[in-house]
Amino acid sequence: MEGKGFIFDLDGVIVDTAKYHYLAWKELANQLGINFTEEHNELLKGVSRVKSLEILLGVGDVTLSDTEKVRYMEEKNTRYLEYVAKMDESEILPGIKELLAFLKENKIPFSLGSASKNARVILEGVNLLDAFTAIVDGNDVSKAKPDPEVFLIAAEKLKLEPKNCIVIEDAAAGIEAAKRANMKSVGIGEEEMLGAADVLLDSTAKLTVALAKELLN
Repeated sequence: MEGKGFIFDLDGVIVDTAKYHYLAWKELANQLGINFTEEHNELLKGVSRVKSLEILLGVGDVTLSDTEKVRYMEEKNTRYLEYVAKMDESEILPGIKELLAFLKENKIPFSLGSASKNARVILEGVNLLDAFTAIVDGNDVSKAKPDPEVFLIAAEKLKLEPKNCIVIEDAAAGIEAAKRANMKSVGIGEEEMLGAADVLLDSTAKLTVALAKELLN
């Protein structure tokens, strides 16, 4: 098993914060008189805050000045953080705790590789901040996925060759980033979105210790 490690995305893999993003964007949309649905929210998965706001405004055909955009993005983030502050261990997705415990026990390094600038706050809330060998989040990168930057920095922090890293992702952009980084990828979700993944699972519950052993060999 020597010399391999895992890189985990955060949203939709460790915890499901997508619902909180949705609630925060929806409140903002209501304010702007935009009818924003859960289908629209799918377009925001794995996308930066700036791009998310652009998509939201596009849905409602609303134009804002740059100053207003900044204010609304800050407002959205404040709301989101209010939701996140209430998170606890019960929000960790099925199978993840057991998998991380196995990796830790067997001294297999694992990192976070997330676009979220709030990753540390979230991990602290669910009591996983100290579990990771390394953490790479939105504060450490300049390029968003599908650029492989976040995963390449994670590999460097884990002192591993990219080809020996296994990425766990729930967004198409993340799977593409893993491919560009020359890493193996495990997709959590639907085939139509994540068909490019090396291994596809419909839920984190399928991310078992047995599967991890297989991937490590």
